[in-house]
Amino acid sequence: MMDGTNCLADPARSGQGSLVLRALTVHDRLAWDALVQAAPEGCFMQSWTWADFKELEGYQTFRYGLFAATVSGGSPPSTALVGGCIFYFYPNPNPSNLLLAPGGPLLPPGLTPTAMALLTQQAEALARSLGAIALRIEPLWSQKPDGMAAFVRAPVDLLPSETLLVDLRPAEVDRLAAMKPKGRYNLRLSQRRGVKTEFTTDPQAIPRFYDLFWETVRRQDFFGEPYGFFINLCQTLFPAGMAEIGLATWHGKPLAGILVLYWGQRATYLYGGRSDAYPEVMAPYQLHWVAMQRAKARGCTVYDFYGFSRTPDHAYSRFSRFKSQFGGQPVTTIGAHDLVFYDQLANTLITLFRKLAPPS
Repeated sequence: MMDGTNCLADPARSGQGSLVLRALTVHDRLAWDALVQAAPEGCFMQSWTWADFKELEGYQTFRYGLFAATVSGGSPPSTALVGGCIFYFYPNPNPSNLLLAPGGPLLPPGLTPTAMALLTQQAEALARSLGAIALRIEPLWSQKPDGMAAFVRAPVDLLPSETLLVDLRPAEVDRLAAMKPKGRYNLRLSQRRGVKTEFTTDPQAIPRFYDLFWETVRRQDFFGEPYGFFINLCQTLFPAGMAEIGLATWHGKPLAGILVLYWGQRATYLYGGRSDAYPEVMAPYQLHWVAMQRAKARGCTVYDFYGFSRTPDHAYSRFSRFKSQFGGQPVTTIGAHDLVFYDQLANTLITLFRKLAPPS
């Protein structure tokens, strides 16, 4: 641990071309977050605060920045942060452990192959020290850039590789017009029925949200994070101003809840749930509509429904029909990709075979 950042005993400091890679310290936090927020493909999972949250969840984090040399007039040369990656590792007995980079890496334009080479070299050194057999990255890129020839499509995604983005920049009347007729009808119905909404960072809202979330988990039969996950999540993101809970009520009864995360110009609908009670008042429509208004007021230009599929038999299809009522544009990213470190993989397999071999 160094200044709140996990790192190797010998922090990496290597140069290739005009780039230098080094471990980030807490003094780099503001510059790093500003860089990730400004990048079109910058993901909240690469934020400093999200990494802090994952540490509460038991992950080790490794934060590295790419610095480019700059020269201005007669001033001495300096360096500027231009890219990097936060790597995550969950230590457990599983011999096939992976080093993860959800939403990363962040690569500087024009220096992609060099940046990728530096980061993968560092990742391999980390993997060797941790016993990880591969690096799994999942950047929000629409296509693979140069320097990723050794990466192969991963069998499992860490993030939804397809999502639905609603453009918040148009005027309200235009965004209403962009909704599907049934979506507009249900939204207006929820308004006529008097559905009320409340958005808050009060921790007392967490159990009210979780009751609705868990009711949905049981009804839809999907994996749901435990209550402690949301305690850690909210207690980390709320003070940083990165998230809030939205609740929709009707006659005082909580009918729907969402957790919205704000990062850069994107608001992300991260989790949600609804009650089985009073479906006829269409509470989720009013809740998401107000969430979009709030996101726009905060300066966001995009509302990300976070998980969408146009494929009928996909697990997301049952949620996608509702989301599509708000209009929006489906966007597909390249998904998770793995870089296998074959030396580490070979060592792992040899160890496994020895354990499985009968005693001589």
